[in-house]
Amino acid sequence: MPFISVIIPTRNRYEILKRAIDSVLAQTCTDYELIVVDDGSADDTPLIEEEYRGKLKYIRQTHAGVSAARNHGIKVSSSPWIAFLDSDDQWMPDKLMVHGEYLDRLNREERIHQVDEIWIRNGRRVNPGQRHEKRGGWIFPESLHLCLVSPSATIMQRALLEENGGFDERLPACEDYDLWIRISWKERIGYIPQYMVTRYGGHADQLSARYKGMDRFRVYSICGLLRDHHDDMPVEYLSESIQVAMKKLVILQQGAERRNNVYLAGTARKVQKDIIAGNYNSTAYQDLLEELIDPA
Repeated sequence: MPFISVIIPTRNRYEILKRAIDSVLAQTCTDYELIVVDDGSADDTPLIEEEYRGKLKYIRQTHAGVSAARNHGIKVSSSPWIAFLDSDDQWMPDKLMVHGEYLDRLNREERIHQVDEIWIRNGRRVNPGQRHEKRGGWIFPESLHLCLVSPSATIMQRALLEENGGFDERLPACEDYDLWIRISWKERIGYIPQYMVTRYGGHADQLSARYKGMDRFRVYSICGLLRDHHDDMPVEYLSESIQVAMKKLVILQQGAERRNNVYLAGTARKVQKDIIAGNYNSTAYQDLLEELIDPA
């Protein structure tokens, strides 16, 4: 059994996918298996199976989204630790070795940790703003506001993924944000301040470029978290979750009103009242979650 399963989800990225694969095959740590999950590509991606025969496991599925692809990879993997690599990103050669040394030297009871990353946008290196900088510890309150963990930088126990249900396959985007807030309210996030990932952005097929109004997916995630865990959370985390949810719901409501979406605006107002009343299972609450994930 390999120590780490590396999962690369991909769709229609044949050329840049090879860069990601090659960065895994160049790792100085060789105690891993590599799984590429092709989410219904229509380009030359299936050629990967023959070109890298014996070096990776190639899985092809009907197009179902990046969450389904990652979950599929988890199901067919065999290792106690899972690492993800987005097909447009690239690892430094020592990334897996650094993760292994961290686990051996520091704290194997820490079930998730991440390294730092270099950002390349439109071919040029950019520095993330201070609020986006990678960090570790009990980062749940900050994670409610923006995504502070990225899949390509992370390694975690497969048991932790299984306990939290993996990635939400209903989410077309922000699926990583959704998983991190479900995990980080009860898990400490480890952090290695070494640049081990090159993260590329600015291309048209990124999910963040494909979907408008991305914050609606974050509202879905926070409201779902409140529904499922309001009785379990520490008081301070519950309070912070409510504050962020209310702020985002007001913005969502105002945006719906500007677009004359009477149904969404009215539902958002009702949910604000339900949250104040501590009612996380109302009809309006469930209606909002459905509308956010699958707008009419």
